[in-house]
Order: sequence, then structure tokens, then C-alpha cells
Amino acid sequence: MTAREFTNVIVFNHPLIQHKLTYLRDRSTSHRPFRALLYQIAGLMVYEATRSLPVTPVEVETPVERTIGSRLGAKVTVVPVLRAGLGMAEGVLEMMPEARIGHLGLARDERTLEPVVYLKRLPRDLDAGPVLLVDPMLATGGSAVQAIRLLREAGAQDLRMLCLVAAPEGITRLLREHPQVTIYAAAVDRQLNDKGYIIPGLGDAGDRLYGTE
Repeated sequence: MTAREFTNVIVFNHPLIQHKLTYLRDRSTSHRPFRALLYQIAGLMVYEATRSLPVTPVEVETPVERTIGSRLGAKVTVVPVLRAGLGMAEGVLEMMPEARIGHLGLARDERTLEPVVYLKRLPRDLDAGPVLLVDPMLATGGSAVQAIRLLREAGAQDLRMLCLVAAPEGITRLLREHPQVTIYAAAVDRQLNDKGYIIPGLGDAGDRLYGTE
């Protein structure tokens, strides 16, 4: 199944992103370059994911004359799914330092493959602008579905998800339960294995990010 068979899924085929993603997939890439690559890819992806952000015209004084420019017209909130999402959030915030940040802690139960919530720290007015949910992997979709449910309950209306690698099974589940969410991914991989891991994938993003394999 390819990304073209899904609605609301945007895959980045940019050569620079694919170049960096290939290094991420390589099992010989250690945690230090893995962390840097994750950060860089997220920073590149956020350009497209924020293309439709609302802006307001503002008048500014240049060294030569007054002119009209644009500034973001709404509060943007970045919400990483802990812990691997933190690496992507840093790359996004490098491009948008004015964005707010929330945190969701979701751990996967290895028996049921379903998420367990252990942390929720979110701004109160999530309806004040777009919310970018970031998590490197969209595998079974359980964590993403639960995260979006929590964000909706907290007031989020404009929700967009950024991930590095997605599995068709996870995309299908997420869009079935939250059809209005747009998914931005660097790749849609073949499938999940019997343990719920994406193949070919890139392994456990959290372990590789922090050197805890």
C-alpha cells in the first residue's frame, strides 16, 4: 500500500530529507548523529506542515521605508509524544521559537500494544491555533489515536501530525478515528511485523535517540 492510496497523508520526497532518512535507517548510525538527523529532518518537514498557518498583515519600518509584512496570526503549539517526540520537537522549535510546547507521555504496553498515559501537560487554550503533534513513528496508531483524543478533549481543533516513518496499518487506524487530521511523513513503509514494529523501519526511535538500546 502506498501513500497515494490514503487521503490526508503528505509524504516528503525531497532528496535532502530522503538522504538524511537513509542515514537514520542505518543500524550503524549511533545516537549522536541519529539525534542530529532527527532534529534536521523535523526542521525541514515543518515548512510544509505550516504552509497554511494563518497570518496577519503588519506594518514595519525598514531602514529605507515603511512596508507591510506578515506575522503568524494564531498561537502555534507543538506537542511531542514522549520520549522520542522530543527530538523532533527541538527541530520544529528551531524554526518556530515562538511556538508553545505541551507534553504527552504515552508508553506502549508490549502485551496489548496499546498506549498507557503517564503524563499530560498542555496549554489551556489549545483552540487558539494549530497544534502540531510530533512522534517519529506511526506504527499501530494506538499512541497517535490516544494522543489526538487527549488533545481534542483539551480543546484542540486544528490538528496536524508529523512523523518520520508511518505504517499503513497506523495510518488507516488514525484516519478512521480522526479523519480530519493531516499526517505529514518522510516515508510510508511496507507493514508491521508480529511485534507491532514498522518494517523496514528504523528500529526503536527512542532507544536510538538516547543511546538506551
